[in-house]
Amino acid sequence: MLTGKRIVVTRSRKQASALSERLRALGAIPIEFPTIAIVPPADNYAALDAELQRLETYDWLVFTSVNAVEHVWQRLGVLGIPAEAVAARHIAAIGPATAATLEARGVPVNVVPEQYVAEALLEAIPNPAGLRFLLPRADIARAALREGLQAAGAEVVEVTAYRTIPATPAPDVLAELKRGVDVITFTSSSTARNFVAALGREDARTIAGTALVAAIGPITAQTAREEGLRVDVVAEEHTIEGLVQAILAAFTSS
Repeated sequence: MLTGKRIVVTRSRKQASALSERLRALGAIPIEFPTIAIVPPADNYAALDAELQRLETYDWLVFTSVNAVEHVWQRLGVLGIPAEAVAARHIAAIGPATAATLEARGVPVNVVPEQYVAEALLEAIPNPAGLRFLLPRADIARAALREGLQAAGAEVVEVTAYRTIPATPAPDVLAELKRGVDVITFTSSSTARNFVAALGREDARTIAGTALVAAIGPITAQTAREEGLRVDVVAEEHTIEGLVQAILAAFTSS
């Protein structure tokens, strides 16, 4: 168990609750220090709306996050487009949480890769050559998926469904971090990058230096290291539950 462990949750405020509740159930003390915020795209969904209105021209829709699903569904409602229009396409999702979010909306998912990264998804999509793919994504999404599909002969339209921007943590939470923490969790590259930006590199290294640093996957871990942080734990399953289990395992073996 994690009784009494002070664990920093760096997800956006809206998304933090699921991880915080899971940690709290294990006896931990979550410290919510949101380093990112999820906001609409700069064009107020104009580009996304345009592509959603021609869904019938696409063979595949690829969702790489729960956020993408939620923002697309918001626009479908505004535009009066039924979920059946999405379900009629082939659907790929990175990760079980994204797939579950789609299936809860009545959309069957055709492909979920075993590893929840773009490179694994590329391997899992059969025969993309000559097909049209719509990728509704974050503004800062990695280019690997788009470039890989294009290299395989697919026609790809990547459109911004939402933006990830730095959040400004409250001073009282910053003070909590400086009191000392046991674990710092990163659930995306942007949480790691903005954690360092919010604290400053020196303070970030000092606070992380005495804590267990846990990343949800290898891409996030790589970003944290590039920001000068030591990474102690990388979840084998790149999900919130996988991250929790990796933290539990680290304390059990120590």
